[in-house]
Amino acid sequence: MNRVKGIYTVEFAIVAAVFFLLLFAAIEVGRLLYTYSVLQEASRRAARLAVVCQPTTNIDSLALFNGRDLVPNLTADNLDISFLLGNGDSATGADIEFVKAEIKNYRHDLWIPGLHLSLNSPVFTTTLPRESLGVFPGGTTVCQ
Repeated sequence: MNRVKGIYTVEFAIVAAVFFLLLFAAIEVGRLLYTYSVLQEASRRAARLAVVCQPTTNIDSLALFNGRDLVPNLTADNLDISFLLGNGDSATGADIEFVKAEIKNYRHDLWIPGLHLSLNSPVFTTTLPRESLGVFPGGTTVCQ
């Protein structure tokens, strides 16, 4: 009779291990999708700010959610803003036609117990046509 009780314990251990592995994997996929959504939004916000602010403005903290830590390890080093001509070459001053904001080199750490992996995220890019670039008929704007 004691041998039968031990079988149930072994079965539970096997099933529970598989169940918890799948549970943590599902949670981690949700976290990954949330992180990718935040990174895409940061790219969009940076491009939007760059088209309405002067090119010399430091918009990193504004674009990256004013220092709120929505995702770990997202810093200004991950944000790259480029001012472009229509053909994709770099531009300055009045020649600017497009603004491109990229979030790159972001590493997502998986939080699955017993499995430590770090994923390289794709590059999240937003390109918008220039707008005022901080200049209007009455003067200039300051983005803060």
